[in-house]
Formats: sequence, C-alpha cells, structure tokens
Amino acid sequence: MDIPVWFEVGSFVVLTLILIGDLLLAKFRPHIPSTKESSLWVAFYVGLALVFAWLLSVFAGGPFATEFLTGWALEYSLSIDNLFVFVLIMAQFAVPRRLQQMVLMVGIIIALVLRGIFILLGVAIIENFSPIFYIFGAFLIWTAIRQAMPEGDHDDEVKRENFIVRLLRRRIDISEEYDGNRLRTVIDGKRVWTPMLIVFVAIGVTDLMFAIDSIPAIFSITHNSFLVFTANIFALMGLRQLYFLLGDLLDRLRYLHYGIAVILGFIGVKLILHAIHVNELPFINGGHHIEWAPEIPIWMSLTVILASMAVATIASLIASARERRAALPSE
Repeated sequence: MDIPVWFEVGSFVVLTLILIGDLLLAKFRPHIPSTKESSLWVAFYVGLALVFAWLLSVFAGGPFATEFLTGWALEYSLSIDNLFVFVLIMAQFAVPRRLQQMVLMVGIIIALVLRGIFILLGVAIIENFSPIFYIFGAFLIWTAIRQAMPEGDHDDEVKRENFIVRLLRRRIDISEEYDGNRLRTVIDGKRVWTPMLIVFVAIGVTDLMFAIDSIPAIFSITHNSFLVFTANIFALMGLRQLYFLLGDLLDRLRYLHYGIAVILGFIGVKLILHAIHVNELPFINGGHHIEWAPEIPIWMSLTVILASMAVATIASLIASARERRAALPSE
C-alpha cells in the first residue's frame, strides 16, 4: 500500500498555508508571547502531527504512520538542540525580545529550504549508492561523540558564524541599531542594511550545520522522501513557540546533549547495521548481503528516542532543583 498522491499534494498545500499564516503573524504582530500562548501553540502543533499520523494510518497504512511518528520524534529531539544555539545568537546580536519571533520564523523557513535540498540529494544518493549508509552511520557516531564532549561545542558553532559575519560587515554597510524587523533602513539619507541581516545569516549557517546532522539520521527510519520532509516540517513548525515556552528552562537542561548523543549514536549504529545487511562493497563479504546482520525495528528506535530525551530532561531538572535547594540559606 502506497501513500496516495492526492494525500501528499493536499498535505503540502495545507502545511504551506499554515507556515505562511505563521510567518505573517510573526511579521505583522511582533510581540513577546506569554507562557499560555506558547503552550497552546506547541500543543496545537503536536496535536496536528498526531492527527497527521492518524490520517496516514487511515489512508496509507499503519507502517507509514509509525515511520512518520518515529521520524518526527527524532527530528523534534534534534531540533531542540537548535534552540541552544538560537539563544546564543539572540544574545550575541542583542535582538530585542519582541523581534525574536520574526527571526525564529525566518530561521525555520531557511531550515525547511535547506533540509528539502538535503532530502532530495539524500534520496538520490541512497537509490544509486547504498554504501552511503556506512558513511552516514560513521558520521552520526562521530557527531554523537562530539555531542557528549564537555560544554563548548555550541560556542564553536557561533565562532564559525562570527567569521561569516565579519566577512559580511567588511563587504556591506550595516547600521548599529535595529529598525523594527526591517532589513534595510535609512541613515543620514543613505540606505543601509540593519543588524537583522546578520542575524538571519547566522541563523541560516546554524540551520545548515544542523541539517547536515539530522537528515542522515532520519534516513535510518524511512527512505520515503514525503515522510522525511513532513517529519521535518512538523518538527520545525512549533520550534518558535517552544523557544519562548522553554525560555530560561533551556539553561537548566544541562544533560540534554547527552540524551541527543545517545540518540545519534544509536541511529549511527542502526545505519551501519543496515549497511551491512544490504552490503554491496566488494571488499566486504565479497560484495554480498550479510543476512545475519540484525535490522533494528522502528518501535525500538522510537523507544530509544523517547527514553533518552525523558531521562536527560528529568535528570537535568533534578540536578537543577538540588542546586537551588543547596543555594538556599540554611535556617
């Protein structure tokens, strides 16, 4: 049973309209969303993803719905890591809090475009070069090890952005002050760019780096380009509201990078096992498939993803609570 074409086209039309509406809302109503507003929007997008999975099960079958849910959970988990870098970028460029919605929305649009390109390239490579799973798996294991290292990895990413920002400043005239959410403004009769351009560039570079990490990971769940892309869309759509909902809580999620490292390491091992199972490299088993290599089922992947994020989050909150109690003056 395949996914009906009308379902794919209809899904993209509806999701595009939702994204356009969200973008217009961020542009014409810049404000600092309350915790209640952010919670309702996050709940809406999560509910929308669950409804989409249900519709998939009805019109295409349960296996497609399971693949989507697992891919969505994976991408949602990895997207939370984006938020840490977004916080650093917002602080570095002193983006006014009421303008941060627009910055995040543009960042999400850039991320979707970049991930769409990577997905198309990934599908084309997989169809013509199956040993790419060895490379994907090794890359994700290396990324997992880097994630598990001591703090500073996010700072390194911001330093890479700084190089591009410095290059940009040397090439074009950029004002020192923001002018609302405008990219261009007029100073002393001369049209110049505002710092908003630099922020968008920094966000774009960040999105590119995270796309390189996350797209190989989801190909361990499904090779269906429609499911890969929709999982990414649903994971990114609620990211702007999640940024404001978590707020200062992000600073307290100190062990989250360990959870993400476990997920990436697990997915890397899964990809390598899959590569062994469909092996075509002549210097491994004479170019023949290795049938005894286990294929990790989708339900196990979903369990590992959810358990890793839950354990990392709970451990972080417990550690933060203990520190706060220890800091209280003793009576």
